[in-house]
Amino acid sequence: MSTALPGSHEYTAQERRQRIFAIVGASSGNLVEWFDFYVYAFSSIYFAAAFFPKSDPTVQLLNTAGVFAAGFLMRPIGGWLFGRIADRVGRKTSMLISVAMMCVGSLVIACLPTYALIGAWAPALLLVARLFQGLSVGGEYGTTATYMSEVALGGQRGFFSSFQYVTLIGGQLLASLVIVVLELFLSDDQLHAWGWRIPFVIGAITAVVAVQLRRQLHETQSDESRRDKNAGSLSGLFRHHWPAVLTVLGYTAGGSLIFYTCTTYMQKYLVNTVHLPIKTANVVMTVALFVFMCMQPLFGALSDRIGRRNNMLLFGGLGALLIVPILTVLQQVQSPLAAFALIIVALAIVSFYTSIAGIVKAEMFPPEVRALGVGLAYALANAIFGGSAEYVALRLKVMGHESAFFWYVAVMMVIALLVSLRLPKQASYLHHDR
Repeated sequence: MSTALPGSHEYTAQERRQRIFAIVGASSGNLVEWFDFYVYAFSSIYFAAAFFPKSDPTVQLLNTAGVFAAGFLMRPIGGWLFGRIADRVGRKTSMLISVAMMCVGSLVIACLPTYALIGAWAPALLLVARLFQGLSVGGEYGTTATYMSEVALGGQRGFFSSFQYVTLIGGQLLASLVIVVLELFLSDDQLHAWGWRIPFVIGAITAVVAVQLRRQLHETQSDESRRDKNAGSLSGLFRHHWPAVLTVLGYTAGGSLIFYTCTTYMQKYLVNTVHLPIKTANVVMTVALFVFMCMQPLFGALSDRIGRRNNMLLFGGLGALLIVPILTVLQQVQSPLAAFALIIVALAIVSFYTSIAGIVKAEMFPPEVRALGVGLAYALANAIFGGSAEYVALRLKVMGHESAFFWYVAVMMVIALLVSLRLPKQASYLHHDR
């Protein structure tokens, strides 16, 4: 399959089937990667005491959130390493290695002894496993976004590329759903003792399946692009494309922060602040994530009509105006249905960004540095702002200034809005397809 995408948007039936299969194959591996990564966040309520034996549940969650954030710190390294591999060797090779690494990380966590058995080695090994997973997922995002943007059908790239977040959110959804199912069949004591290990075993097994799926994918990068002297080169990226890197850093910072606030942290927020029972909060988030997942193709298709820039402007503007009122009102609700409705409004705003997050970045870089540019810029902003979201929110709560976190998110939305004004009205690359 050639990297060049036809400007006429005319495809034979065979070409359409080939490209759609490639989207499905890449998306399937993406789903497994993110399931493995997010299952940590959703099961941490049950295993926190096993690795951090403190009496205060909030302190335990704070420690596990710190390890979660540490995994994000490896993302820039993963973004650079796998971006270089994808641009110099090929997208397919990069995606195969990343999903295999995620498999190993999940298997290690599933088998880890607890603090009671090996003392301080337990949280230390947990941290190492998370760093390994962070390296893997740091490379996953940029390469998958690049690959899906290159195989998506012209004129519908927003729609087809949105399936990166369909499967990313699907990974979160499956992680949450697995926890809900385990809660139905296991007691709290069983979940705290050993039940939390089951999702990590599932993640390791499904990663093996993903490797087999990705082996069947076609390479999208041309030999000419791989041989380019700037292919996968940091010097080539920053010398010629630093404005694009800064733009991606700017809107990804706000996008990552609000995404993790409304997804992974929201579960803890419903339990610790709204005071919903754990099982009720899990059900609310599971249904909300399903609706969020279904939104992505709709908002992606919208970008094909109104342009990526307008999608991003709506995201930044609505997020800046509404995130503080939504989180403030959510503090006072008692009904799970009311909480669900507010979360859906927030997730609809986030969907303006998530549905096109991959394609809007990929459209700003040429093929020889596309995976590196997308992956590294995303990973840097995501590590700093997305990975720290839970930790910052919980730390401010412990300090008695929880509402300050709401305003922090709002300020980052203003920055995302301002940076989005720099986006071109048409894509610079990918044949100027919006």
